[in-house]
Amino acid sequence: MSSFNPLTSILNQNKLEGSNYIDSKRNLNIVLTAEGYKFVITEECPEKPDEDASDDQVKACDKWVKADEMSLCYILASMANDLQHQHQSMGSAYDMLENLKQMFGEQNRVAKQTAMKALLNTKMAEGSSVRDHVLKMMGPLNELEVLRAVIDKESQVEMVLQALPDNFQQFCLNYNMNKMDLSLAKLLNKLQAAESIIKQQAPVVALNIEKASVSKSKGDKKKKKAQKILALGGAAGVKKPKGKYYHCKQLGHHKKQCPAYLAKLNK
Repeated sequence: MSSFNPLTSILNQNKLEGSNYIDSKRNLNIVLTAEGYKFVITEECPEKPDEDASDDQVKACDKWVKADEMSLCYILASMANDLQHQHQSMGSAYDMLENLKQMFGEQNRVAKQTAMKALLNTKMAEGSSVRDHVLKMMGPLNELEVLRAVIDKESQVEMVLQALPDNFQQFCLNYNMNKMDLSLAKLLNKLQAAESIIKQQAPVVALNIEKASVSKSKGDKKKKKAQKILALGGAAGVKKPKGKYYHCKQLGHHKKQCPAYLAKLNK
């Protein structure tokens, strides 16, 4: 194993014994990905180059063979001694993993169901961190990938977007209209930028609501004042002034008793 990669220590600390098949497979997946050898599990070995093969064909074949040899070493190193003896004669990393799957793969079904349930039940609460939400969903998505459950990249992004609250509707609309092609990592970056904008806009909305409330309150006060004046206008005991009131040119009342003024004010 590469001495400079501290990740390889998790294989020694968590040897595959059978009951820990899921955890051991996850650790192995981490190491193979970090070392750049995981492609030998998903890609077929290039045909052995003949005498007329180009340099690129020879290099491609050599690269695959070398990566497969290193993957075999990692897989064997992740097993307990008795399992190592059973698998050390196998010819490729793919064959070795397939045999382990036949031996302990029943655990996969339960693990897949658990991961899928966790994924589908994840919903982001409005006001919570979008970063925490995406990372929470990436956990079961990675688990399903390790268990070879096929969920393409676009579907993974759609599942994350569907779990967002209503205040991210504009972001989802832009995603669909612009036909964005994002990985989960890039999606997380864009969602965090959108979250920052949403937080900046929230106080403005609250301020507008407060202003509208104040304006309505002032309007109610004016209306009540007009109704009160109107009620007092015909009350007994109100001293009648001398001369004409300038608004309606009629005799015998103040401005507050003027029918024309009160009708205008009430309106």
